[in-house]
This record gives sequence, C-alpha cells and structure tokens, in this order.
Amino acid sequence: MDSCLFIHGFTGGIFEISPLSQYMEDHNYRTTTFTLRGHGGTRQELLHSSRFDWQESAEEELTELLKKNEGVHLIGFSTGALIASRLSVQYKAQIKSLTLLSAPVFPLNPVEIIRTFGSLSMLKNYVRKFGSTPPKATKEFQRMVRESFDIYPQIETPTLIVQGKRDHLVRTKSAAYLQNTIKAPRKEILLVDNSGHMVCHGEDKDRIMDRVLQFIRSTGNWEASYD
Repeated sequence: MDSCLFIHGFTGGIFEISPLSQYMEDHNYRTTTFTLRGHGGTRQELLHSSRFDWQESAEEELTELLKKNEGVHLIGFSTGALIASRLSVQYKAQIKSLTLLSAPVFPLNPVEIIRTFGSLSMLKNYVRKFGSTPPKATKEFQRMVRESFDIYPQIETPTLIVQGKRDHLVRTKSAAYLQNTIKAPRKEILLVDNSGHMVCHGEDKDRIMDRVLQFIRSTGNWEASYD
C-alpha cells in the first residue's frame, strides 16, 4: 500500500488538508499528517521557529515514512507545497508523485482580496491572522517563497498543480508559472473556478479530491528515469 505525506500551510494546521487526507485513506492509501514545527501552539512558538525548522520537521516525517515504504506521494498545501517541492528534489528517487495545492509562487491576489472584504467572517480572519503572526515569521515565509524559484526547475517528479481562481492569497498565474517551469516529463494542472485558497474545503473539493486520487493512481504505471 502506497503512502501519502501531507504538509499543511504557514500558520495553518492539519485541518487544511484533512478532507483530502481522509479521502485518500478511504481509497486505500496510508496517510500521514503532522504539524510543522512552531505551528499549532502559541505566538511565541511560531516566533522562535524558522523556515529551516518547518522544512526539517517535514523531512523528518518523510524519512520515517521512507524507512517503511519504497515510495511516497507528497501532497503540499500552500507553504506546504513549497516544502514538498524541495523534498521532491532532495529525495527524487523515492518520491512517486508531487501534488501542489494553492502553491504561493506569487502571493496575494489583490482583486480577490478586495472581493473578500464583503465577507465579515473573512475580514475577521484577516484581523486575527495579522495579530497572531509575528513579523519575523512572515519574513521567513517570504524568504521561502523567494528560495523556491531555484527549486521549481529541478523538479522531475510527476506533478499535479491545483489552483483556485478565487484564491485571495495566491495569484492564479502561479499555476501557469509552475507548469512552464517544472521540468518533470509529466505534469498536469487543474484550475477550478469556484474555489479560494482552501481548496480542500471549497465548492470544487469533490472534483479536486477525485483528480488527486486519479493522478496518484496513474503514477503507479509511470516510470521515470533519473541521472
């Protein structure tokens, strides 16, 4: 049985990808979710963690999985997609597929941000996030975004790119950039019209989860050659 390692986003948690994780579990995949170091606790814990801590905690989970499995499917959401991209390069011979959900190649979508101001719940969420996220942590996220531009051209793993057109935190052109830049011989893109950033919870979630499942299933018949 293949395994899927899920990596959540910056200031987020397992809840961001739990619907997809459960869906893959229901379809006979072992799934592993975890909380990135510095996340899921207090503001101080996030303040005293760095992008290297986040990456290292994900790598630790991956190496434990690789001790038990010949291959692993990486599924990263938002900042987790940046971490998954890096791991797919570091462990390319052992990663069977890479799924990038709402990858923040180009963060912030001004048009969708303005649209969300009409939602009181979204406005409250912005205020809460702004107050609870240390500026130092935000700078670490921004550094990771910049550093990832060196990673994308090195990706050789079969890759699925999923992006919601109503994402207020990621510009839609991020998906096209990934499709054009990733060098993997096999890559697919799914743009969904009615989803924002939280694609695993949006209106298109059923379509997205089915596409991820079919993509991962199909990689079982895909043989990549590595130098």
